[in-house]
Amino acid sequence: QVQLKESGEVSVQAGGSLKLSCVVSGSLPARRYMAWFRQAPGKEREAVAGISIEGVPTYATYTKGRFDISQDISVNTLWLQMDGLTPEDTAMYYCAVLRRSQLIPREVQYWGQGTPVTVSS
Repeated sequence: QVQLKESGEVSVQAGGSLKLSCVVSGSLPARRYMAWFRQAPGKEREAVAGISIEGVPTYATYTKGRFDISQDISVNTLWLQMDGLTPEDTAMYYCAVLRRSQLIPREVQYWGQGTPVTVSS
C-alpha cells in the first residue's frame, strides 16, 4: 500500500518562502512521476509542478520561476521550494504519484492527505 505524507500546516507572510516535503512509503511503480497539486477554496485542483524519475521538472506557468521541485529517490522524498509567495498561493497542497507525466488530476494514482498553506498579506 502506497502512502504519501506531506509536512505539516504552514503559514507565511507575503514575499516569504517555505519548503514543503512529502515522504512516500510503500511499493511505487518503477517509472513513477511525482507531482504537487494545489486547491484553493472554491477553486478546482490544479497542478503546481511535476518531476520525472530522471529528475526532469515541469512547472505550471503561474509559478513563474518562483517554485522549485526536487526529489531524493533514495529516501522516497519529494520537496517543493516556494519563494516570493503571495496570498494567491494560499491553498491546500497535495503530493501525488501519477501514472504518467501528464499533470492533470485524473492521472493521479495516489494522493497525499494535503497540507494547508496560508500566505497573509
